[in-house]
Amino acid sequence: MVSIASRLANKIKILPKWGVFCIDATILVFSGIAAFFVRSNFDFSLLDENQIWNGSIIYSILGVLVIYFTKTYEGIVRYTAMRDGIKILRSTLILGVLVFFTNLICGKVFGMSQIMPISVIIIASYISLGLLIIYRLIVKDLLYRVNNIEKKRIEKRVIIFGAGQAGVLTHTTIRKDSQIKYINCGFLDDDPSKKGKYIEGVKVFGSLDELETIIALKNPTELIISTLSISPERKKEVIEASIEKELHVFTIPPVNQWVSGELKTDEIREVNIEDLLGRKSIKLKNEKVIQEMKGSVVLVSGAAGSIGSELAIQIARAKPSKLLLLDKSESALYDIENQLERLGYGVATEVILADVKERDTIFNIFESYKPEYVFHAAAYKHVPMMEKYPKEAIKCNVWGTKNMADAALTFEANKFVFVSTDKAVNPTNVMGASKRLAEKYIQSLHQYHDKQVGNPNHTLFITTRFGNVLGSNGSVIPLFKEQIKYGGPVTVTHPDITRYFMTIPEACELVLEAAVMGNGGEIYVFDMGKPVKILDLAKKMIKLSGKKLDEEIFIEYTGLREGEKMIEELLNNTETVKETHHEKIKIADVSNGYYPEINAEIEVCMENIENSSEWDLVARIKKLVPEFISNSSRFEILDNELKEK
Repeated sequence: MVSIASRLANKIKILPKWGVFCIDATILVFSGIAAFFVRSNFDFSLLDENQIWNGSIIYSILGVLVIYFTKTYEGIVRYTAMRDGIKILRSTLILGVLVFFTNLICGKVFGMSQIMPISVIIIASYISLGLLIIYRLIVKDLLYRVNNIEKKRIEKRVIIFGAGQAGVLTHTTIRKDSQIKYINCGFLDDDPSKKGKYIEGVKVFGSLDELETIIALKNPTELIISTLSISPERKKEVIEASIEKELHVFTIPPVNQWVSGELKTDEIREVNIEDLLGRKSIKLKNEKVIQEMKGSVVLVSGAAGSIGSELAIQIARAKPSKLLLLDKSESALYDIENQLERLGYGVATEVILADVKERDTIFNIFESYKPEYVFHAAAYKHVPMMEKYPKEAIKCNVWGTKNMADAALTFEANKFVFVSTDKAVNPTNVMGASKRLAEKYIQSLHQYHDKQVGNPNHTLFITTRFGNVLGSNGSVIPLFKEQIKYGGPVTVTHPDITRYFMTIPEACELVLEAAVMGNGGEIYVFDMGKPVKILDLAKKMIKLSGKKLDEEIFIEYTGLREGEKMIEELLNNTETVKETHHEKIKIADVSNGYYPEINAEIEVCMENIENSSEWDLVARIKKLVPEFISNSSRFEILDNELKEK
């Protein structure tokens, strides 16, 4: 019997329009006749046979015309939804009104008695409305059940967190999936008034404290977060509670990302590690950014990188007159150019394939385009790589920054915003030290022209300093994802190593805010919340992927890499902070050094860089950045020599 039903369902994938039309017409005929019997309370002696036939025929003819013109028969029965019910309701009301006016016309024009009494019209409308909707729902349910039997789909048992509109849409969406048979074990919701109620036959168990109950009763394997108004803190609680119970956690995208305004099963994604930050993003006064950047020429160096490309996107929204994208990576530069074009901001964009280390090239670019705002994000940032190649770190991070800053000053840019890192604080590696030296150069350059030269209209130099960026090129998150994808092991350098994290959009918002609020010479530091243990991050990422820790994926400790710190800092021991108008952004009170000395040392360093050994270069950097103490590095020997001297 089951196989016959399966073959029949295979044959009749979609009920033909003429079939639906005939069924609808038959229902209208039956409704017209049935209404007379219901009105007489099934007392046949009270029925007028002529009136029954005349009334039913008129009701049926008008009904057929109504369903033909309103196209109610064109809907695909197996996908019947609320909008189909509303369409049928509208058609039924139109039919009732037409029959009523037919009665009036027959009475006044032809002097005939009522063909169909008003009470019968109302009863017939109720019967036809009910039957037209009910048979569609029955067919829809039967086809759904037969398809489930036929396909032998993979079965997944899920909990939906959120019993509001988004939760109901998620339930409906997964129920329609043709590849996987989802069984909704129940809803969870923070609204206590929904507890104990049912949505499409599925129980709302209550809030997160009922998670253990629903797991014990229904044995689900996944949880889908389906609420659009959840706070980051609450979302973190839900994810962590689910991970603890070994549930694979998913979430729905924002409404504006739904294709054609409808949620699709393939849009329900695994939660990202970003969802576990558990804090609100900083909300900055982007109106000021728009006011200041609009109509200006803006240059972003390192525009093909993770920070630079997001900066370019956010700046494009402010409608600059021209957006200059400078990078030495031609493929990635091409990608960001295409991405901006797809986003459709309508901003004149110029891609510039150039290297910040080439001083003459940079000066020629500034002379040609005269940028008013410069965002310098180009840098080498991979700690072990720069420990291996210190010359390249100095060339790019120090000399490249000097070239960009000098060109901005020479060609009178309004503001120059330098993107630094928390690794510049008490640096233990060449990369961090090179960024700290670049910070000192930027600050001292500003102070020199502000106070020594006495030029009040010079370029304002501003620095932003923040920690690791989630998902950026070379960061730990993509590495862990790749390792998990290939079955592990996930490599962690040390069980106690910690880092600060923020998202790419947050980092770029900070940089843009610094551009508009800065008066020059400041180092802006972002309150990044609590530091995160990398080991905890790795464990959570493994569990978020649906894999079992220490069974399917193992963690392996590899030891600290060259120059790596155990704990990152945002300020060194001698630095203090000042408050700003935004509670999450502070100004570091940092000594900046004397520009003529720093500039001369950098010039000498670059003049001899090709003939100098890496040891001489690192020793020179250590003198310029006294707080630079190497860690887990071959350059530790230089610190011992300096101590002895």
